Amino acid sequence: MSDRGLELARDKMRTAGVAPAAVDVFSRFYRLLEQGESGYVREDDVEPLTGLTRHADLAIDDAEASDALARTAIIKLNGGLGTSMGMDRAKSLLEVRRTAEGERLSFLDVIVGQVRAARAATGARLPLVLMNSFRTQDDTLAALSGYGDLAVDGLPLDFLQNREPKLRADTLEPVEWPADPTLEWCPPGHGDLYPALHASGVVRALLDAGLRYACVSNSDNLGAAPDGEIAAWFAASGAPYAAEMCLKTPADVKGGQLVVRRADGRIIQRETAQTHPDDVDVSLDPERHRYFHTNNLWFDLEVLAAELERTGGVLELPLIRNAKTVDPTDADSPEVVQIESAMGAAVAVFEGATAIEVGRERFLPVKKTDDLLLLRSDVYELTDDYRLVAQAEAPLVRLSKTYKTVGAFDARFASGPPSLRDARGLAVDGDWTFGADVKVEGDAVLRAPDGESGSVPDGARVTADGIA
Repeated sequence: MSDRGLELARDKMRTAGVAPAAVDVFSRFYRLLEQGESGYVREDDVEPLTGLTRHADLAIDDAEASDALARTAIIKLNGGLGTSMGMDRAKSLLEVRRTAEGERLSFLDVIVGQVRAARAATGARLPLVLMNSFRTQDDTLAALSGYGDLAVDGLPLDFLQNREPKLRADTLEPVEWPADPTLEWCPPGHGDLYPALHASGVVRALLDAGLRYACVSNSDNLGAAPDGEIAAWFAASGAPYAAEMCLKTPADVKGGQLVVRRADGRIIQRETAQTHPDDVDVSLDPERHRYFHTNNLWFDLEVLAAELERTGGVLELPLIRNAKTVDPTDADSPEVVQIESAMGAAVAVFEGATAIEVGRERFLPVKKTDDLLLLRSDVYELTDDYRLVAQAEAPLVRLSKTYKTVGAFDARFASGPPSLRDARGLAVDGDWTFGADVKVEGDAVLRAPDGESGSVPDGARVTADGIA
């Protein structure tokens, strides 16, 4: 490879107005990619993470919790479009619940409700700041305009995530796709949080406003509500950085994990894309690696600001090489490489970083329509403080590819989600349309070859034997 690909990519980013720090981060990763860096974290080089403090065991009084929240800001990663579910706008604008009165609530509505409830309960200012992408910013800010009391004086409601060119797999030059030039670009992964924070000046603005801590999470994870107990634990720990970890369940077949590097005893992160194919089985073994990463992070803003200033926003995070096609919906379109990094990988950057074990209620992400069905169902109840509280153990839902897009999913559940409180699992093969007041029980299965369709009548029961 020559320098041509990197120079073309840098020129493209500068012309598009991408922040200099993001161009520098991309350049560093490009050189690693060019050198054949895989980004793999091999199992032989790490040990499992053990001995974590448990959220459930914390003894924090209300005054401590309120004091910690008074010094905390909430940052939500909101750059995702939900393309894997057929969406073309911010995933956070997707309907996730309805109130008893029939009001439709998006992820964003629930997040705002959680923040406002925490403010009312504790008196904290609790700023909410979103990291948007160039494709989610306008719609998101329009949706937030209806909440006149949300903004905190002197602080922005959002800042912009950066973007970078997709690279042709054969030449590592920026791909050209005249059919839809927007597909020539991709987000740099959530590790872009750091150069984006540096370029926007948000960390300094939060410090100047008297804040000391920040809790960062994905906007599609409604479990990551403001939590005074964890805030107080983090403040008392003196750690610069902390990650929330959950015990694995059978549903957790993907996702990042923290491990301990044998070479120096330092905690590092291993994403799915950084797991060598030969190590996949052992990485997923809940007996060896008990925890997975929720992507809920806590930062000491003073330490973060100092590190961003020292590095110019260019933290030395590991490379994630992501192979795709330029058009995700067209497997025959040119193969590309997307250079990415993980926000949680900064655990290795901050000396003294730590982690805490949290309950499953802190991790309720929606990556597929399978997850969406669960959150819309009666397995969860939306409380007055906008938390989703499980009323039963969440069953494992597996829908066929027919339900992959939100449009197809909604059409097949037009009468509302079935009751899942008495279900241990729901596996749907083929194409089924659900009527009203359907109840799923036990390990339920609906079988039909792909391409065939069926309907579940109003008031029916679905069991291991099908429709009863």
